[in-house]
Amino acid sequence: MLGIVAAIVLFLAFLINAADISTNDVFTSTNVMLIGLVLLALHVSGVSGGWASRSRRR
Repeated sequence: MLGIVAAIVLFLAFLINAADISTNDVFTSTNVMLIGLVLLALHVSGVSGGWASRSRRR
């Protein structure tokens, strides 16, 4: 899930940079790109563990 969110955030950073959209200091393309990279790093490290089944099988 975090990988998909990271891809969307990185795509938004690309659009901000490519369209040369002027935003405030918080949502610059560099800041959005860094947020996307953090999400991608969390995904690769396994923070969003996925489907964990805790039920017993018989």
